[in-house]
Amino acid sequence: MANVLIAGGGFAGVVAAELLAKKLGREHEISLVSRHRKFVYYPALVRFAFDECTADEIEFNVRETLTDHRIRFLEGEVARVYPSKKHITFAHGDVEGDIPYDYLILALGRRLKTEAVPGFYEHANHLLTLNAAEKFGRAVKQFNKGTAIIGYCDGARLAVPVFETAFALARKLAARGTRSDCQIKIVANESLNEMFGGAPISESLTETLKSHDIELINDFSITKVTSNEIFASDGRRLEYDLNMVLPPYSGPGALIRTGLVDQDGYIVVDAQMRASKGDSIYAIGDCVSLPGPKMGHMAVRQATVAVENLIKQIQGEKCTAAYEHELMLVIDTGGESTFVHYDLSGGEAPTISQSRFWGWAKRKQQQFWQAQHS
Repeated sequence: MANVLIAGGGFAGVVAAELLAKKLGREHEISLVSRHRKFVYYPALVRFAFDECTADEIEFNVRETLTDHRIRFLEGEVARVYPSKKHITFAHGDVEGDIPYDYLILALGRRLKTEAVPGFYEHANHLLTLNAAEKFGRAVKQFNKGTAIIGYCDGARLAVPVFETAFALARKLAARGTRSDCQIKIVANESLNEMFGGAPISESLTETLKSHDIELINDFSITKVTSNEIFASDGRRLEYDLNMVLPPYSGPGALIRTGLVDQDGYIVVDAQMRASKGDSIYAIGDCVSLPGPKMGHMAVRQATVAVENLIKQIQGEKCTAAYEHELMLVIDTGGESTFVHYDLSGGEAPTISQSRFWGWAKRKQQQFWQAQHS
């Protein structure tokens, strides 16, 4: 019997657990440890902040769902991973102390590196947790005049919420009749193409920004946030009346000094999603060291590859499934939304199209996920 432990309850971890429960024999044990018992459908947090959906529509109780699939769920904080000893340590939660494993899937996500930007914690809004989105939504309700700064810090690795926030804010202000009294500016230190992993999105997205009267400043490296200004590394500053800033990312702290990670704390993996220094360890999702953005679509595909290879390994067979790193996303503008499909290895020509269909499809995907896991 194999004891498989999954660390992390986001897209990657939940999908890996469910796939293992379906495909792995019942003689094997599957456990998932997560910091929270609630799963949040993160792509919908912009819509939640603008009152376009409710909390009940974008979160579900992952403990109940996984238990129904014969998966043992443990709520707790992973404090440390010990690859050589094949156990992880819990700091608090359902179990405290060490938990052993035969095979480990690391899906710990990313850490918000807010300390890298002085004043971020005190003054910046973001949209990467349910509580933060709710707080930003309250600020939006009070904003009817002035300048809104939507910021993208160096190393943020997730550009879609930046643009969806700007478009949603423009729609909200237009509906109130106050759009002409407000400026919306997006600030970043990357070109549009760089923000999306090199996908040639600049032409189509630039036109959409112009049509919504949204200014893009893409040579602004955010280094500080105060109560009314955002500063760049070259000394420039922009005043604001409303902000939403995506902070830098880094790898999870529990992996420090494990020998598994790169200089930014992300786990180095091979094409089979195996950690480079652990033959019984797989890594998937935002905690993985791969170039470009970090998105749910990638996490789900990585989980599929990791599970297929892990099962082969348990059965004593060769691991042959290989992950192909690609970008697939929709930027919902509330109208002519943008779809991007791009092979980040450069092997295939990109697909970029605009249609009202894509925004509809993204909302339907959220509903499908909710129905599947509730």
